[in-house]
Amino acid sequence: MSELPGIVVTGASGRMGRMLIRTVADSAEARLAGAVERRGHDWVGQDVGTAMGGAPLGVTVTDDPLEPFAGAHAVLDFTTPEASVEFAAVAAQARVVHVIGTTGLADEHLRKLDAAARHAVIVRAGNMSLGVNLLVQLTRQVAAALGPEFDIEVVETHHRKKVDAPSGTALMLGEAAAEGRGVSLEDVSDRGRDGITGARTPGHIGFSSIRGGDIVGEHDVVFAGMGERIVLRHIATDRALFARGALRAALWGQDRMPGHYDMLDVLGFN
Repeated sequence: MSELPGIVVTGASGRMGRMLIRTVADSAEARLAGAVERRGHDWVGQDVGTAMGGAPLGVTVTDDPLEPFAGAHAVLDFTTPEASVEFAAVAAQARVVHVIGTTGLADEHLRKLDAAARHAVIVRAGNMSLGVNLLVQLTRQVAAALGPEFDIEVVETHHRKKVDAPSGTALMLGEAAAEGRGVSLEDVSDRGRDGITGARTPGHIGFSSIRGGDIVGEHDVVFAGMGERIVLRHIATDRALFARGALRAALWGQDRMPGHYDMLDVLGFN
């Protein structure tokens, strides 16, 4: 058992944190080596299995990532941009694979992650699912094949508690569409329409965000032409698929050179 790669989960008490812990604990390919929460959290000092309302797992929740990172092979991190940047520095110091599913990262955060990736493997993606990453590939190909007479809109729907918009997956899809057209998403992104906005700007890629209920995640890429419309869609119904993808990325990263990778690398698309 001890020979299996050790995995640390940050943000242990969160919705994704709990799912990641269950996925690792149930895996025959890895073992749970640590659980991290923020300072002052009720779970700190408790067995993580007991804190989750189940049987003990033999792992005590800590607010200091250094010790569990140093004894592990990989870290699964679905927290906040600021926390992920801090974890990246510790993971780089410990030379462990850092799998980041955190969304809402700004350019300043990405620059710090790039610096950490000079010393350790970082696998970062706005979405860890196989289906979504296939959708990214399809979006890039369709955008390249269709002419500018087709307008592109990305529509994403998530649960009411999601705090960032557009979703990281929506931005992945927008980037793919922009790459397919040979343009920069920053130059053609349209994220807000309200009031008298005027006609749609040709070549722009629009984003719409819907929030409600307990929706895990739905993403549509709409290519709207005159007299026809192509819609590429992915619907997630179980958050466990993201956890399985994150674990797959952690195992994939064990034999890699330091660098900043994504799920397309993990899946062999790049």
